[in-house]
This record gives sequence, structure tokens and C-alpha cells, in this order.
Amino acid sequence: MAQIHPFAVVHPEAVVGKDTEVGPFAVIEAGVVIGEGCKIAARASIKRGTILGKNNVLHEGAVLGGRPQHLSAPAEVGRLIVGDNNHFREHVTVHVGLTSKDVTTIGHNCLLMINVHIAHDCHLGDNVIMANNSMLAGHVSVGERAYISGAVGVHQFCRVGAYTMVGGQSHISQDIPPYVTVDGVTSLIVGLNKIGLKRAGFSDADMQQLKDAYRVIYRSGLRWSEVQAALSERFTTGPASAFTQFFAEGKRGFVQERRTPPKATLRLAGVAEESKDDESRKVG
Repeated sequence: MAQIHPFAVVHPEAVVGKDTEVGPFAVIEAGVVIGEGCKIAARASIKRGTILGKNNVLHEGAVLGGRPQHLSAPAEVGRLIVGDNNHFREHVTVHVGLTSKDVTTIGHNCLLMINVHIAHDCHLGDNVIMANNSMLAGHVSVGERAYISGAVGVHQFCRVGAYTMVGGQSHISQDIPPYVTVDGVTSLIVGLNKIGLKRAGFSDADMQQLKDAYRVIYRSGLRWSEVQAALSERFTTGPASAFTQFFAEGKRGFVQERRTPPKATLRLAGVAEESKDDESRKVG
């Protein structure tokens, strides 16, 4: 049986699962479905069109199922569907799909930290982590086990690939391929997410395959069409095979690699003069 605080407001048409706890001043609107074992803290709100799976935790002030922040949002908007075992920390906001046919989805075992915002029609895979104050605009998709650091902003319609690590304060306006790390200062790729991949159980053989594919993509000097052809030919199985499909579905372009500046070809004036003095001393 659900434990509902007497100061909570739960609409009679809402469905609250067994062993779910609802704290004081929480608001659950009509049509909401909440699975078993969830914990809804004080002042959290779950709005119409939201379906929660089992064992989800909402901390104080979290709002799930809000209307899209869109000037053209119709009267009848879409839904929000959430899987199991997710944590929504304080003041997280997640919006439903833009139209009655649209859905925002969150998978299983995700952690959304304080002030995370997920806009309409976004899709999060399983085991995604988003740190404080990170934001997804509309229609963004995030692959499984991606880690989005604090204060990151992702432009609408972008994709964040699986197993990526996005550094803090990055501004993302193109797709991030799977398995890579994005530097927070430049918002560019700086290599594979080696630590994340090891923690996820990727073998040494998997890591070597991903390194080989990374070199094809960013270090081979091939034209983009040649890169795609090489990937599809060389990596038909294994984790690197995911690159082919990811790139084939891209519409916004892809985040590029941060390159080390080339060696200087011109000497600074002071250095040149010092060199001449050294040469003259040697001749003397």
C-alpha cells in the first residue's frame, strides 16, 4: 500500500503503486501512473501525461511532465515515460513531448543531479548521468552510459553518443560520436573515454578496436566519404561497428577533434636576435 502524506495533493485519477512514498506538499496530477517502490519527496510535482516505472526517487522540488517551453505548443501536449531506478535530484525539470503524439523518454538507472533540465522530445538511454545545471534542448538523444558534466548545454536535435564523457561547461551544437571525451574548455574531442569504457567492462581487444577506428576517423587524413567507407568495411562487428550507423544518421555534423597546434615556422624577433648573437660569439 502507498504511503501518502496528508499534506500531499494526489488526484483521484492518478495511479500510485504499492510501497510508494509521497511526501508533504507533493502534487500528483490526474492521469499520472507511478510504479511500485517510488519515493516522491516534499514539493515534488508529477504532471499529467507522466508514467514512472519502479523504484524511482524524486527529491525536493523536482518537476516531471511539465509543458514544453515552446511558443507553438498546442493545448494537448505529449507524454513523459520514465523507466526504473532513476534518481531525480533537487529541482530537476523534465518536459513532455511537444504534441499529443510525441513522447519524452528516460531509460533505467539514470542519475540527474541538481537543476538538470531535459526539454521536450528528448530521449535518454540507460545509466546516463547528468551533473548539476546541465541542459538538453528539445529533440536531443543521449546514448547509454553517457556522462554529461556540470553546466553543459546541448543544442536542439543533437545526439550524444553512448559511453561519451562531456566535459564541464561544454557547449554542444553538433553530434558527439560514441565512446569519446569532449574537453570542457574547447568543446572539442580529445580522445576516447578510456576510463569510462574500462569501468563499463570493455576488454583490451575492444579498446584496441576503438583506437583503430578513432585513428581512421580523426588521424587518417581521408575524405569524409572515405572515412565512412573504411569504417563500414573494417569494423563490421564489435563496439566500433556502432560508428558506421551513428555517422550515417547524422544531420547536424559532428564535433571535431582538438588538434595540437603545429610547430612554429617563424622565429620570434627576440629569439632570432639572440641566435645571431650566439653565432657571432662562436665565430669570434
